Formats: sequence, structure tokens, C-alpha cells
Amino acid sequence: MFYLIGLGLGDAKDITVKGLEIVRQCSRVYLEAYTSVLTVGKDALEEFYGTKLTLADRETVEQEADEILKDADITDVAFLVVGDPFGATTHSDLVLRAVKAGIPYRVIHNASIMNAVGCCGLQLYNFGETVSIVFWTDSWKPESFYDKIKRNRQNGMHTLCLLDIKIKEQSLENLMKGKKIYDPPRYMSVNQAAEQLLEIIQNRRNQDKELAITENTICVGLARVGAINQKIAAGTLQQMVNVEMGGPLHSMIITGSLHPLEIDMLKLFAVDKSSFENIRMEDSSTYVS
Repeated sequence: MFYLIGLGLGDAKDITVKGLEIVRQCSRVYLEAYTSVLTVGKDALEEFYGTKLTLADRETVEQEADEILKDADITDVAFLVVGDPFGATTHSDLVLRAVKAGIPYRVIHNASIMNAVGCCGLQLYNFGETVSIVFWTDSWKPESFYDKIKRNRQNGMHTLCLLDIKIKEQSLENLMKGKKIYDPPRYMSVNQAAEQLLEIIQNRRNQDKELAITENTICVGLARVGAINQKIAAGTLQQMVNVEMGGPLHSMIITGSLHPLEIDMLKLFAVDKSSFENIRMEDSSTYVS
């Protein structure tokens, strides 16, 4: 049997009882190590699970999937994913490969940022399409995610922004030279995401385009959701540039129409409560000012 097991969002103990029992019976256990990270490392997981883990980076999962699935039709193999197994499309590919090879599979679900984001007080059914904000470079500054945020806000919906993670990435120079030298891991912060959004706003303003969000749009920054030291901060997009959120992982929400209960909840995490004084209940036009 091939098992895809969610690990949750915090530390080693967030795995479900069912998931832990399966891990301990498997002959091979892989730990996916590029779409997200826990607050503890591989050694801590191995100690708690009582079994050896094999790290599976993007290259391994995308190019050596057959090796991961090898003999899973006659023995138990587990693939561990931070959050929920289907938080990334790569894992769907593993299922398709298993089915094609006649290998039975089973999924053990867990909490992911997609549902745990409700900890900030915004109601999950008021969220629209989730977007990813990637690190810009000097020559590559995509703005496509802004248009998705715009569509969500036109419908009064909140937008969960998943912030970029760079793990085991190569520089263009090393890639061209074929050198297996990897850059240090990088994790986008709420501050960096806010700065990029503000630059997009200014670009659109210079082009005389109607703005979907402005510097005064209410946003929510989240860090280390599910961990004991998680942090939530609510305020304007401009305030998100300077708010101190601590270590990774970070996410950010661009709000749409706000229900009175949502406003009261966000005030618990307000960077500055005066940011909420002029919000009229359930009036999305208020948030573009």
C-alpha cells in the first residue's frame, strides 16, 4: 500500500494517531521537503516517529517518482506531507502514477493552511481563489496574482496569499554550468509580499487603472500557523510592510467584504485599532480608499 500522510502544521506531534500507526509499520518513509516546512527538523520527526525518514526534494518527487513507489504493491510505503497531502498538485501526480502501476493507495488527511487560516477570525466560506506570491527578481516581476485578488474583491471575497518558499534552488549561473550548488533556503515574509503588492499598486496607478486594493486595504499577516508561537497581525497593507512577524512560514490575507463578527475578530489582532474605525459593515467599497 502507498500512503500519503498529512503531518499538520506545527511539530512532530501534529500527525494523527492513525497516521503515526501507519508510519511505524512502513518499510520506507519519505518526507516531502519543498512545498512547506514544520517548526522542527527531520531528526525530531525521526525520534518521535521511531523510524528513519528519507528526504524527498522537488527533484526527487518530480523525477524519481517511480523509485518512491517501488515495491509499494507488496510492502507499505509512506509519503509524508506537511499540512494536508493534497496541498500541492505534485502529490496528485504520485496518486495517478500509483493507480497506473496498479498500486493501492490511501490518504490520511490533516490540517493545512487552507482551513487553519480561519484562526484569524475570517469565515472560510468567504474566501475566493487562493493565490501564490513569488519572489521577484531584477528581471522578472510577475503581477498575475494581483488580477486574481481583484476578481475576488469584486465578488466581496477574501484572498489567501501563499508566500514563496525557495528550498534547494540553484542560481542561473550554477544551473547553466551544471553545478550541483544550491542557494540557502529563502522564505518570503509578510513584509516582502506587502512591498511587492504596493509596487504593483503604484504601477497600476501610474497607468491610470482602477485599483482593486490600495495602501489602506485591510490585510492579515499570519506566521507559523499551528505552532505554539503562531502570530497574527491585522492592519492596512501599508502597515504590513513594517509589522514584525518573526520566523517562517508566513501567509497573508487580502480582505474583501467584512461581516461585523469578522471585524470584531480582526480587532483582536490589530496593529493599530484606528485602522478599523472607518469600516462600514459588509460594504466592500469601504476597503478601496
